Amino acid sequence: MLYVGVTSDLHKRVCQHRHKHYPGSFTARYNCSKLVYYRFFERIEYAIAEEKRIKGGSRKQKIALIESVNADWADLWSEVQFW
Repeated sequence: MLYVGVTSDLHKRVCQHRHKHYPGSFTARYNCSKLVYYRFFERIEYAIAEEKRIKGGSRKQKIALIESVNADWADLWSEVQFW
C-alpha cells in the first residue's frame, strides 16, 4: 500500500504513523510505516500542489517516482529521525 501526504513536520508525522497514533487512520489500518520518499518545499502551496499531482498519478507512476531516488525501497526514517 502506498500513502501520499503533506506535512510541515516530517519527523513528527512519521513518528505518528510508525506508532499508529491514530488507530483508525489509513496508515494504521494498512500498516504504512516505512518512509520511502520525501521532498521539501519552500512553500506549503508548492507541497500541496505536488501532493495532488502525485495522488492523481497511477500506482505505476508513484513506483517510478520512488525508485528514481530509492531503487531498493530502503526505509529513509534514519535520515529524518534525529532532526
